[in-house]
Amino acid sequence: MSKGDLLVERGAARLQLLADRAAARGDGVGEWLSEELRNDATFLRKLKPSLIQARAKGNAPTNQQPSADPPPAPGGPQLGSRPKPNKKKKRKGGKGPAPLVVVGAALVAGIVLAKIVDWRGHAHPRD
Repeated sequence: MSKGDLLVERGAARLQLLADRAAARGDGVGEWLSEELRNDATFLRKLKPSLIQARAKGNAPTNQQPSADPPPAPGGPQLGSRPKPNKKKKRKGGKGPAPLVVVGAALVAGIVLAKIVDWRGHAHPRD
């Protein structure tokens, strides 16, 4: 379990403790507060960084039914094996000229255009 998971679990445990204390009060506000805090603790457990990462990669279930009791924490790593990276180096775009060629061509075109404008400016002086 990562450090972030431990922090989230510690916060959820504190919310659960507060919910138990509120339920022990015995009045209507305490029972209502206890229910809300238990729901918050359950929701907070779903926000563990490792579970969010697993859901983002498509490795965790996303259609669980809400339950009154908190789900048990995973006992070990939930990620599967990763595919090996491809050794071939290729450009991400795949098609078209290389970016350095485009930048070089634009630089040369700009210099040529500046020379032409400067040359034509000497042909018709304002003085």
